[in-house]
Amino acid sequence: MLSKFISAGSKVEIMPIERMGESDEEAGKKVYVSKVYDILSEDTLEILMPMEKTKLILLPVDSEFDLVVYQENSLYQCLVRVTDRYKSSNVYLLQVELVSNLRKYQRREYYRFSCALQMCARNLQEEELQAVEKNLPYTLTPGLPLKQSVIVDISGGGLRFISSQRYEPESMLYINYELQIDGEMKMYEIIGKVLSVRELENRKGTFEHRVQYYDMNRKTREEIIKYIFQEERKNRRKELLD
Repeated sequence: MLSKFISAGSKVEIMPIERMGESDEEAGKKVYVSKVYDILSEDTLEILMPMEKTKLILLPVDSEFDLVVYQENSLYQCLVRVTDRYKSSNVYLLQVELVSNLRKYQRREYYRFSCALQMCARNLQEEELQAVEKNLPYTLTPGLPLKQSVIVDISGGGLRFISSQRYEPESMLYINYELQIDGEMKMYEIIGKVLSVRELENRKGTFEHRVQYYDMNRKTREEIIKYIFQEERKNRRKELLD
């Protein structure tokens, strides 16, 4: 499968996963540019060791990175782990192993993870909305009824969920859901802006919403991204065992 989408000589960008979700300027994130040297198997690549000026960048073995591959008119993305570094025929190489599936990638998108997670939501009250939009300190009104929904994909930038409740585009929502990170469950309470809504053709009365996080702090975003990476690794291991 890998050889159908990637070829030797393809340009790649290698980025530390710890700071995914921020612009390069905000995070000071390094983006290492290199090329695919060879495809060793359906989940292992050789990549030319990246360089800065004339200096080789020795990416640590066992570290994980976000890899973007340029292939003709398409971009592909996956998560990889560096398994070895070596010199072969006077060429310095990295051997990397995929720890997630390869998928098409749109520039400036966050890595989206398909899932089925329970969540609750409601529209913000007027006073809450005014405080959020003016970036003022606020307390969410307790005890208001919440509507249950199901998250069908999640990323560091937002989520997509389905619900029998229809929320209007541009509306602001209070959303909560739980994620298991490092073996522990944690509740997340976030504010999200509805970007779009559509009724599912095969399920009348059920609506799909795309939501963008609103003014999310860095720590929360990084925890969500960490959850996604952990779940991708689990799925990848499971697929290899099946």
